[in-house]
Amino acid sequence: MEIDLSAFHFLRPLWLWLLVPAVLLPLVWRRRSDVRARWRKFIAPELLEHLLVGDTRTYRLQPVHTLAVLLAVGAVAAAGPTWEQVRPPFSQDKAPMVIALALNRSMDATDVPPTRLERAKAKVLDIARSRKGARTGLVVYAGTSHLVVPPTEDPAMLELYVPALATGLMPKDGKRMGLALDVAERLLSHDAAAGTVVFIGDGFDAASREAFVARAKASKQQLLWLAAGTSKGGTVRNADGTVATDASGVPVTAGFDADGIRKLASDAGIPLASLRADADDVVWVQRRAQTYLAEMDEAHREARWQESGFWLIVPVLLLVLLSFRRGWTVKWLPVVVLSLAFAATPDVVRAADAAPQHDGWRWIDAFATRDQQGRWYYERGDFATAAARFEDPMWKGRAQYAAKDYGDALATFSQIFTQQKSETAAFYMGNSLAHLGDYEGAIKAYHIALKLHPGWAEATANIALMKDLLKADEQTEDAHQQPSQGQDKEDTKKGRGAQQAVVSMAPTEDVWMRGLNTSPAMFLRQRFEQEAATPSLPTAKPVVPGASAPVDGAKAGAP
Repeated sequence: MEIDLSAFHFLRPLWLWLLVPAVLLPLVWRRRSDVRARWRKFIAPELLEHLLVGDTRTYRLQPVHTLAVLLAVGAVAAAGPTWEQVRPPFSQDKAPMVIALALNRSMDATDVPPTRLERAKAKVLDIARSRKGARTGLVVYAGTSHLVVPPTEDPAMLELYVPALATGLMPKDGKRMGLALDVAERLLSHDAAAGTVVFIGDGFDAASREAFVARAKASKQQLLWLAAGTSKGGTVRNADGTVATDASGVPVTAGFDADGIRKLASDAGIPLASLRADADDVVWVQRRAQTYLAEMDEAHREARWQESGFWLIVPVLLLVLLSFRRGWTVKWLPVVVLSLAFAATPDVVRAADAAPQHDGWRWIDAFATRDQQGRWYYERGDFATAAARFEDPMWKGRAQYAAKDYGDALATFSQIFTQQKSETAAFYMGNSLAHLGDYEGAIKAYHIALKLHPGWAEATANIALMKDLLKADEQTEDAHQQPSQGQDKEDTKKGRGAQQAVVSMAPTEDVWMRGLNTSPAMFLRQRFEQEAATPSLPTAKPVVPGASAPVDGAKAGAP
């Protein structure tokens, strides 16, 4: 273990005052136990040496010496020696990211096989899968820009939509990177951790070039660019795989302005790389995101130091074994040693046994709090065990949600919201209700979150998603409705919400997916066209359960 002596210091230096009695205690004992000193005033010095029995000048290890050493070592341990900084125990250690994917027509060029867009879509999924435990969102852009998936830790959400993405979904062709940056920045603006925006495209809009450069330089997020294309360009293919032709039957080709892209990236200060057949581009993005997060975290966080004094418990315990030697009469020595040992241990030891424990875990509870154990399991993907370990209700709820135990997650977040009126708890209530199939209840929860946190892009996007799912659900029900069941449609709709209110029911993804079985591409096309035609539409004001007045909703539309 390497020690940086320049950073060495004590967290609680006042404990070092115990070194004074540790030094004085043997001196006082020696003076009080000196036989010559006690008899010198009564017997002449020349006779005293002949009257003493045994070699009184020989000093052996006595209990008082051990006590002095224990006192000194315990004082140093309790003072908290440290020389290494550490991250806060629950700090954000994964960089949030928004990927801005170009869906302009030239992305169908075949110079990057199979096409630029197909390679880019594969990279989007690779990046999301490589960021385990980190939140990744997706924005698409051409002549307009639209949110596809808000930042989420679940790659399955991206896997649902990314395969359906095509250039034909966009209402207007173009390469408006600035519009995508606006949407991405709004998504990341409320995140405490430093975020990254990754552009994946084959060009830029020359008319808005200067505005984009100024916008990029002023951005608080890190911007990266993965260029899709080769200098030779390629023919453009249609959605059915045929070669696209113009009105005269000539195949349409798409160029690639490599020099212009490099110049723009240099002027805007955006690191640039190319899409590759291997995973080097994915690794490059991930490393850049983590490095930027670490740099920003280092610049803004307060210093926290790793306490190392608890290691001194080991020599203290070894010394206490000497107290069992025959003839040692300081019976209270073990009590002193144990007191010093527990005083020197970190807070995690004193926090042990704060909650009921399972047999076999008492040792772990002596070294880590329940929340620290939960975080350990959470970061390794064992969300069910993490949920059982966490005592912090927000982390417990997040672990239950990640474990897809949406019923228990809903109960936990509902309790948090009742006690704290937290917008985060309301947002997760909406997510849990959505996964349980209660889309109307989810919309109400999202509106509560927007009331507490106006302008929250994720909540606004989820409200739009829930409304679209409700419409798709109604269309699916209409398509499969039997004539004899027509009068029961409204009762079925209400009954589903009541059934989902039972938080102990088993979670299922079938209800969530049922509304999208028709076509995710159709769902996205309709949504993009609606957002492009009506960029700002007021949403309804749902009544909060148990409230006497409606909650004002934020405006939902194109972010």
